[in-house]
Amino acid sequence: MNIQYVQGKPLFTYINKNKKQYPYLTENIEIDICIIGGGVTGAVASYYLSKNNIKSVVLEKKRIAHLSTSVTTSLLQYELDDNLSDLKEYTTLENALKSYDLGLKALDEIEEFINTYGNKCDYKKRDTLLYTAKNDEINGIKIEYDLRKENGLDVEYIDESTNKYSFDIKAGIISKNGGSELDPYKYTNQLLDVSCDMGAKIYENTEVIDLVHHDNYVEVITEFGYKVKAKKVIVATGYNTNLFTNRNFATKTTTFNIVTKPVANFDGWEDQILIRDNSDPYNYLRTTVDNRLIIGGEDVDFIPDIFNENLANEKYEILENRLKSMFKDIKGIEVDFKYCGTFASTPDNLGFVGPDKKHSNLWYLLGYGANGILFAVLGAIMLTDLYNGKENKDMKLFKVDRFDN
Repeated sequence: MNIQYVQGKPLFTYINKNKKQYPYLTENIEIDICIIGGGVTGAVASYYLSKNNIKSVVLEKKRIAHLSTSVTTSLLQYELDDNLSDLKEYTTLENALKSYDLGLKALDEIEEFINTYGNKCDYKKRDTLLYTAKNDEINGIKIEYDLRKENGLDVEYIDESTNKYSFDIKAGIISKNGGSELDPYKYTNQLLDVSCDMGAKIYENTEVIDLVHHDNYVEVITEFGYKVKAKKVIVATGYNTNLFTNRNFATKTTTFNIVTKPVANFDGWEDQILIRDNSDPYNYLRTTVDNRLIIGGEDVDFIPDIFNENLANEKYEILENRLKSMFKDIKGIEVDFKYCGTFASTPDNLGFVGPDKKHSNLWYLLGYGANGILFAVLGAIMLTDLYNGKENKDMKLFKVDRFDN
């Protein structure tokens, strides 16, 4: 079955006209690590491995950064999908707070990359806002604020009396320097450019069709018969893991996004703060360097063919109306892009990083949840440590079998 994970006209792959093309694999090669998946996660892995003198190759079945990466809004925040108090059924408060700290570490890692190699991906550090417009959710926001404040996070509480935005806020938390935004297509290619300069190999239009596991290596077989002999394989294929395991890693949903044409001002949206509401499913909003507005959300349960045109149009209309109602002072809001894609979540909001339980040379790097790019950064650091024989104690939070009975 050809499952469609992306539909519509994604902003970032469309506006980047001068697309870099990579070759496809035409020879057998031997390498330290073979990364399967050429989205942002695979690119992050390639960068950290190359930085640590580990020889890697990236194999992408389609075009680099054109599948799930093309529909990410790249609205990066240290916080998780659910509030701390809502996660106690699935993890400890200590672990949830640790994941917040790790999110901040990943944000710092991205900024360090930009500072080192230049801002070629429209990176911008941002404050973030989590808010509710419902009276019955005020207490939940207060609890979340208190937990963050008590544990050293730089946060500010706002309510109706201190609201400086044009939309209704009953309670909200501003996290100072709690996030960032970037262009995921440009970021992926910048990571790969840097990786290539350090010796990595990148191949697109090279689909992996089989793996043959041996004691000390894995043979990766591509659709045209060429093979990669690798000491380790990193699975960075996002939601498409059927080739590697029967494990059902996450709950899949379809999420919807609209992007406006450039607007003349951001009246009512001070400092273009990154915004997420407290609803379930939630909406998320950001701006772009060319003055567009992005709003996403309205998630629905995933079905194999995600493109139900009537449903999609209904969701796009809801998002457009919500955007216009929130920012009545921004004139001329006009939708330019509409697209939807697959999103996956886990009970504790964390991804999966580490070895397969059956095949020790098969490693996963799956950034599920809203923090996929941040989890990719953290996981790539952890797997680099693992390859070098070091134990990263934080990897236990992302253990592949943590939900097994």
